[in-house]
Amino acid sequence: MEHCLVIADDICGTRDFYRDSLGMEVGYRPPLSFPGYWLYLNGVPCIHIAEWKSYEEYTSGKNLPMTSRAFSTGPVDHLAFNASGFEEMRGRFKGAGIEFSEDLVPETGIRQLFLKDPNGLKIELNFSPEG
Repeated sequence: MEHCLVIADDICGTRDFYRDSLGMEVGYRPPLSFPGYWLYLNGVPCIHIAEWKSYEEYTSGKNLPMTSRAFSTGPVDHLAFNASGFEEMRGRFKGAGIEFSEDLVPETGIRQLFLKDPNGLKIELNFSPEG
């Protein structure tokens, strides 16, 4: 998968969540005609953020399909990322007052943290037994 687009009313709050809570970096974004951010992991742009109203106008003007607002995320349940530094990440969430839950994948030793971004999108972080 190349990237995920998160459409938000509060693009700065969404940017801050992915940057400050998950440790992503804001990076280069082409000069698109709607406000937004691209967030990178290890030099790869993986989360794109677009402001809802202006992105809706952009897609409408180009006759591109766009998702409609919904109470939940529809058929997409979550985004998952490989992560490292389980205790550090857990402490970061606690310190920021971010609600999260934990799980352990049987037989693999993979520890998981689950939380939601400011738009209600569930994020899964997977930590290998070595990390």
